[in-house]
Amino acid sequence: MPKISHEVPRCLLLASQEFNDYDYCLPHLLDQDKEYKQYFLNAKKQGRYIIMDNSLHELGQAYDHKRLLYWIDKLKPNEFIVPDVWMEGHMTAAQAKYWKQYKYPKETKIIAVIQGKDKNDAYLCASLLQDLGYDKLCVSYGATWYNDFYPHSNPDMGKALGRVRFVQGLLKLKQFKDTKFHLLGCSIPQEFGWYDDHPQIESIDTSNPVMAALEGIAYNERGLNTKPKANMNDHFDMDFKNISYELILQNTYLFRKINGFRPYPEHTGSFLNLVNHE
Repeated sequence: MPKISHEVPRCLLLASQEFNDYDYCLPHLLDQDKEYKQYFLNAKKQGRYIIMDNSLHELGQAYDHKRLLYWIDKLKPNEFIVPDVWMEGHMTAAQAKYWKQYKYPKETKIIAVIQGKDKNDAYLCASLLQDLGYDKLCVSYGATWYNDFYPHSNPDMGKALGRVRFVQGLLKLKQFKDTKFHLLGCSIPQEFGWYDDHPQIESIDTSNPVMAALEGIAYNERGLNTKPKANMNDHFDMDFKNISYELILQNTYLFRKINGFRPYPEHTGSFLNLVNHE
């Protein structure tokens, strides 16, 4: 059963522990936002599992080299996603090789993202990353070639099915039999159930159920047919009074149910009860 994390606006960082198995950290926000930084420093002290990204998705390119090294040393995340280059397999492999030169905290595992301009380039990138010694690889949801790999009248559905087909292809190859995978984001939430709870898929991060809730969209029992338009860059500063926390809890609960994942902890809803009591 994979570990699951949903990114949230600042005001819900602490509350997100009710429905997140671990904390997914965006390093540029550690420098930009004092409350975000303090949350993650506290989370580390509390023993929370932390995966630190390189912020490519949010910034268009990986965050500043020196600041990444600083925060790796300061935060000591359990996993760090080394910088990658969007849809560029060879450049990503070169970056992954470069980041192998550093000495990391003993508790920090470095993992790498598979990139490529098409499926063949992506398969080659995965092989290059494995040859470099990376035994956990990330697969983004957003590659445009997924739609060519699995044509569908619904582009969001096609993108999800294209990634499933690509990952299933990797899982069938003997060279990746011991490789673990992290799935970065999603276009539609029900995608994760299509991997049949494969033991090599170790972790997932997606803001999808939260972003849907911020748009006032409730998941149905089968998920969604289209990706919410909202993104965390635009909603990070949202005030709690403008958020339906009940809908976030409903969507995050259904996210797990739709995909056949374990329910989240029994204490979920205590934050809402506390707010209502106050």
